[in-house]
Amino acid sequence: MTKVLFLQGPPSTFWYQLADTFEAEGIETKRVNFSFGDQLYWRKSGAINYRGTLRKWPRFLADLIRREEITDILYYADRLPYHRFAARIGRKLGVRCHAVEFGYLRPDWITLERDGMGRFSHFPSDPDHIRQIAAKVEAPDLHAHYGHTFGQEATNEVIYNLSSYFGRWMFPFYRSDKYYDSLVDYLSWLPRMFRKRHDLPEGLLEDSTKKNYLIALQLQSDYQIRANSPYRHLSQMLEQVMGSFARHAPENSRLIIKQHPLDNDLEGWRKIVEKLTDRFRLQGRVCFIEIGNLPAILSACHGVVVVNSTTGLHSLRAGVPTIALGAAVYDVPGLTHQSGIDSFWRHPSEINQTLLADFIKALAGSVQIKGNFYHAEGRRLGAERIVARIRDGLVNEPGAYVEKPPRFAWRRLPMAAERRAQSTGLLDLAGKEILGGSPETALSVAGFADLPDGHGGKLR
Repeated sequence: MTKVLFLQGPPSTFWYQLADTFEAEGIETKRVNFSFGDQLYWRKSGAINYRGTLRKWPRFLADLIRREEITDILYYADRLPYHRFAARIGRKLGVRCHAVEFGYLRPDWITLERDGMGRFSHFPSDPDHIRQIAAKVEAPDLHAHYGHTFGQEATNEVIYNLSSYFGRWMFPFYRSDKYYDSLVDYLSWLPRMFRKRHDLPEGLLEDSTKKNYLIALQLQSDYQIRANSPYRHLSQMLEQVMGSFARHAPENSRLIIKQHPLDNDLEGWRKIVEKLTDRFRLQGRVCFIEIGNLPAILSACHGVVVVNSTTGLHSLRAGVPTIALGAAVYDVPGLTHQSGIDSFWRHPSEINQTLLADFIKALAGSVQIKGNFYHAEGRRLGAERIVARIRDGLVNEPGAYVEKPPRFAWRRLPMAAERRAQSTGLLDLAGKEILGGSPETALSVAGFADLPDGHGGKLR
C-alpha cells in the first residue's frame, strides 16, 4: 500500500493541494515541516515539526520511515541538505524518492524524477535510448496554457523565505542552506529600482558582418551551479569562456553576456566582465546586458554558451548551436557541442533536429508533468498527474531511468583563494545504527556544499 511522506515543497499552495489529491485517492500522507515557512504553506493539520539538528535528521527520518511504513518520499529542490539525506536513507530502506521542480520545458511543466535532477538525474543521455523512449510516448502539447507572472513567483518566494527567516525561534536548528542571507538578498534589490538596466545598444544585432555568441549567466545561488556544475563560482566560467573566445574565436565575432533577470547584483557581474575584458584584450568585442529580448537575441546568434540553464533548451529549439559546460539533461551527443569550448567558436556541432524532437517527446512523456505551481488549473492538473504516476509506479517510465546517473562524473575546478571563505566545512555524521548494523559509508560524512567528487571525468 502506498504511503507518501512530504518534505519541503515549492513556496506555493501546490504541496498541500497535492496531498489532498493523494488522500482523495485513498493514499495516506505524512508531512515534515523544517521551518515556519513550511508550516505557513502546508495549511493542514497533523504535520511533524522537526526542530532537531541536521546531524540528527538521518536517524529521525529512518525511524519515521519504519514507524509509519512510508513507501514514497516527495521533495522540492533535491540538493537541499535534508533532501540529500532523504534520498540516501530512502535508497537504503527501499523507499522510492521523487524530486519535484519547475519543468525543464517550462513555463507550464513540472519535473517529476526519481531520486534527483541535473547531475543526479537518471534520464538517459544516449541518443538511441532517447529515441526508444520517444517511440513509446505520445507527442506533447507544447503550447503554454498555465503560465504565471513574475510577481506571483517572487511574492511567494519572499513570503516563504522571510517567514522562515523571522520564524527561526520556532525552528532554532533549521539550516536553509541559502547562498545569501535572506534580508541582504532582498534589500539588494532596492538599488535596482532606481537605476537604468543595461540593454543592447541600438542596432547592435543588425550588423550582419559580425558573428554573435551569447553567454547566458545563471544565478550564483542556484543549485544548478552549486551542485550541478564544475564551477564553484560563475566567475570561473566567465574566465574560462572569455579566455577561450580571445584565443580561438573569429576576429569578426563578439560576445553578448546576459545577466540572469533575477540576479540581485551582489556578485557584480558587470565589473567582473569588465576586468576580464581588459585582461584578455577584448575591448569592443564584449557587450554585457542585464535585460533583453531572448528570442530576438537568439535569432541573431551563431552560438550559445550555458552552464546548464534552460536557456540551452530554448537555443536548441531555435536552431542555435549550443554548448553546455555543466550537467544538463539536454547535453546529448547530436544536440549540444561535445568537443570542448575551444572548437565551439569556429566549428560548432550541428543540431540533429529529428533527435531534438525525439528528446523533447521522450522528456515530456517520462519526467515532465503538464501543470504549474501558481496557476489554479495548472495546480489541479499537475497534482492529478503526479498522483497517477506515483500510484501506478510510472515515474521515469517508460524506460527513462538509467541505474547510474549518466552526467555524474567530472572534476570540480579549484576555488580561488578569495572565494574559499564562502565554502562551508564538512559535517561529520555517524552512520552507525541509523539504518541498523554497521556504519554506512554514504552517511558517515556530508557537506552543505557538494561532497568532493571521486569519479574522475574531464572538464570540457
